[in-house]
Amino acid sequence: MTLHLSQPPAGALNAVRSALAPGAALPPSAAAVLRHSAGRPEPLLALPVHALRGPAPRLAEAECTGWRFLLRAARPAAAGPHCPHESCDAAGAAGAAADVRPERPLMTGEFTEDGLEQVVAAAEVAAGADGPVFSHLSAGPFLDSTVRALRQAWQLVHLSPARYEPRLLPLPEHYASALWLHGELPAEDLLIPLAPAPLGVAAHQVLPAAELLARLANAPAARPTALIG
Repeated sequence: MTLHLSQPPAGALNAVRSALAPGAALPPSAAAVLRHSAGRPEPLLALPVHALRGPAPRLAEAECTGWRFLLRAARPAAAGPHCPHESCDAAGAAGAAADVRPERPLMTGEFTEDGLEQVVAAAEVAAGADGPVFSHLSAGPFLDSTVRALRQAWQLVHLSPARYEPRLLPLPEHYASALWLHGELPAEDLLIPLAPAPLGVAAHQVLPAAELLARLANAPAARPTALIG
C-alpha cells in the first residue's frame, strides 16, 4: 500500500479558500509570503497537525490541533490570439475577468508526488472553538523540508504492504517538527525529523517513533534560534 491522505474538515478547506480568494484582503505577513507568486495559490493537499501534551506525552494521545495545507502555484490564465484593435482588447479583458476556472480538487486518498514541484507556500488552519480558523501562511526552508520528507516517505512505503497516514508533529521544546507516518499499529509509527532538526538528530533520518521520542525525552530543551513552520 502507500501513504493515505485523510480528508480535512470542510470548514478547514473553506477557510483556506476564502483567505486566498481573488479580491480577499491578505494581512501583510501573508502578502509578504506571496510577493513572488503570480496570482493566488491553490490548496494541493492537507496534513493534520498533532500536538503532544503533558509531562510524559504519548504519541497515541497526540491531539489534532489543526491542518497545514500545502499550496501550489495558480494556473496561468489562458492566452488567446492577440488582436490589435482596442475594442478586441477591451472585450478580452472583460472575458478574462469573467473567466472563473473551477477549483482543482484537493488531493485525498492515495498520495502521489504529482504537484509537489509546484508547492510555493503553506497555509495553517487552527481548530477553534467555533470551527476551523485560518491562521497564517508560511514558506521557506521548513516548507522545502516538508516537501522533501513527503517524497522520502513515498519512496519508503509505496512498495510496502503497510498503510501510513502522513501527519505533522511539532516538537516545541526542541523548536523542531517531524513528519509523522502513522501506521495501523503503534509499533509501525515512523518519524522523519524536518530541518532544522533537534540537537543530536539528523534531519530526514527515518526513525521508529518510539526511538526518536525516547531520545528527545533525554535531550535538553533547545534555545530559540528562529521561528519555523
